[in-house]
Amino acid sequence: MTAGMLEDLDPAAIAAGLAEDRILLVDVREPAEFESGHIEGAVSFPLSTFDPAALPDPEGRAIVFQCAGGVRSARAAEAAVAAGVDGGRHLAGGIKAWVDDGRPVVR
Repeated sequence: MTAGMLEDLDPAAIAAGLAEDRILLVDVREPAEFESGHIEGAVSFPLSTFDPAALPDPEGRAIVFQCAGGVRSARAAEAAVAAGVDGGRHLAGGIKAWVDDGRPVVR
């Protein structure tokens, strides 16, 4: 997968993947953003200190990145792929798209 070839996933695909334990959702927003509301099951891994080598072990699940609107998650996905990590997927539109789709967040 080359840069610009990210797989955009919608909230329904993320919800299904989480429910079936097929994805590891990595929230790359800053800690204060994560605390203000996040998707249940997401792990906090801020882009400001992003190190693809330090990503949690997905244990067979697909890594999917997520941020507020889709820009930082795309950057994280591209950085992961460039580092040889299978992580070229993100939640298109970020948590905003998730909330706009009527899905819950943990506060």
